[in-house]
Amino acid sequence: MNTDSEKTQIDLQQYMVEHQDELLEQVVAFNELMNRYDAAIKEVSTKLEILKSDLKLHCKRDCVTAIQYRIKTPVSIFNKLNKRGVKVNLESIRRELNDVAGIRVICSYIDDIYTVAEKLGSQDDIYVVEIKDYIKNPKPNGYRSYHMIVEVPVFFSDAKELLRVEIQIRTVAMDFWATLEHDMKYKKEIADSADIVEELKQCADTISETDRHMMALRDRIARG
Repeated sequence: MNTDSEKTQIDLQQYMVEHQDELLEQVVAFNELMNRYDAAIKEVSTKLEILKSDLKLHCKRDCVTAIQYRIKTPVSIFNKLNKRGVKVNLESIRRELNDVAGIRVICSYIDDIYTVAEKLGSQDDIYVVEIKDYIKNPKPNGYRSYHMIVEVPVFFSDAKELLRVEIQIRTVAMDFWATLEHDMKYKKEIADSADIVEELKQCADTISETDRHMMALRDRIARG
């Protein structure tokens, strides 16, 4: 006798056999969409790389220390849409998700963040859709970063398409905290979790004060 799990697997295999042409078309279409988001990342990351070099030339220091990027995984896309109660298809991915294409910009100082955001947002072919300033308005858990949703035109062989990219801009210290906090919050069955959450927030506040102190020291040294 088959178990429920075995029956589900058999049903899934049968469905895939009966609908293989349809499934193949969907996979091809999904991969094409992800390729388009990848192209959008290349457009925006190239702008950021140019801006990084130009700021270094004019400021005589590294305002931007790193630029990272990623495409959201199929599982992450499915889970996010499913959590919203939205049917998963190419149209809903385009309509509902602003962070399929994501770029993270790591800066040296807090004021560098606002410089990068202002310079990028003022470019003629960048359309700023949304800004969330978690530096001036941190999340309850202490998270700080500057988020931009932008649209950029990308030219393909068959059309020009406006695609959205999420850009997170933060200092090295903010990134350090966010990376470790993200890892810790996925640990299960942690004792004293409420105390740990509060201590993490205190760490975030301390790091924020350190960021501001380092910026003040930089300005003090510059003044001689």
